[in-house]
Amino acid sequence: MESLTGRDLIIVRQPDSIFQARGIIENGTFEGRWHFSFDKYYDREYSHFGTLRVFNDDTLTPGATWPLHPHRNIEVVTYCAGGVFRHADENGEGDILRKGWVQHTTVGRGMSHSEINDNQDEAMRFVQMWFLPSSTDLEPELQRKPVEKQERTNRLLPLVSSNAADEGALPIASDARVFSSFLKNGKAVEHHLDTGRGAYLYVLEGGTVRANGHTVPALGAARVIGVPDLHIKAEADVELLLVEVPLAVSNRPTG
Repeated sequence: MESLTGRDLIIVRQPDSIFQARGIIENGTFEGRWHFSFDKYYDREYSHFGTLRVFNDDTLTPGATWPLHPHRNIEVVTYCAGGVFRHADENGEGDILRKGWVQHTTVGRGMSHSEINDNQDEAMRFVQMWFLPSSTDLEPELQRKPVEKQERTNRLLPLVSSNAADEGALPIASDARVFSSFLKNGKAVEHHLDTGRGAYLYVLEGGTVRANGHTVPALGAARVIGVPDLHIKAEADVELLLVEVPLAVSNRPTG
């Protein structure tokens, strides 16, 4: 559904409009909400958003593993939304992420990795974002950032960013900024967008939010275009992710 008010454009995506995937993987199964074209799912309207190429919200059953697979020339941001996430590369090495923690990977000239539910007793949920890189064939690199809940409470906390002003954020070789927020009922945050930049807002869990007067429900999302100042108010306790990107970019091969 598209919502238009005056000079801004905020396109709200209801939860049931986001592609839902499921399948069998190593030692278990997965269920996913794939926001943009991915694997065998293709939607011309949602093939990318600026430099944001993939935005997948996946849940793995206890002990399940997304098997080792190769990538090249993408910038990957992984956010743990619940449980214990473990990353492993082709050498079996990797770190864990807990809820609210984030990892950034420059895949560059190529690497193989797997995503693992490190808990045998509960499901694990993670959001993985792919961004078009500013340069290709870079040296592969991986970093993580532990984040406590109070650090993101009632604010937009920069997690990964190409903007040097975002103190404490992990750097990324793409024009992109990723923020998280735990917003308490009735609290609000604001985010400024320069001309030519847009935002992708996702309500990970909790109740609804109002984004410049538009209602975005839990598991819903919104594309924000041509809005200089985005005002987000919680109508219940909510967990949010906000991605800021330039809107005019050329497509580059990813995978």
